[in-house]
Amino acid sequence: MNADDRNPLARAGVATRLPAQDLDRARRFYSEQLGLGPVDERPGGLLYRCGGVEFALFQSTGASPGTFTQMAWRVDDIETVVAELKRRGVVFEEVDAPGFRTKDGIAEIEGNYPSKGARGERGAWFRDSEGNLLGIGEPVL
Repeated sequence: MNADDRNPLARAGVATRLPAQDLDRARRFYSEQLGLGPVDERPGGLLYRCGGVEFALFQSTGASPGTFTQMAWRVDDIETVVAELKRRGVVFEEVDAPGFRTKDGIAEIEGNYPSKGARGERGAWFRDSEGNLLGIGEPVL
């Protein structure tokens, strides 16, 4: 038995929570631009599932600063996903910094976590209707 087997947090699922100042606007964005519908809802909250993982949008008077990636999807074909989202009206961030540059919204990222078995990653970022910075990543094997 390793230490993680005794740690209840290491065995627990993790779910992202994203603030929304206007939950109806956020619902429309996630539906129309991302093609996602909530699987459940409650007053002040919408629950989504992607690939067996949950995330929720919740009514909030606060807002994310949008200065860091708050949630990301891992995909097998980033070009296809980015093209489809652009077709739906999603605007991708363009970055031009030393060692990190996007081309057509997609960046080549050196390195990856050894446990993922990839040598790098390709990434793209966009903001939802509430200013949350979301990402898409494709491992480079």
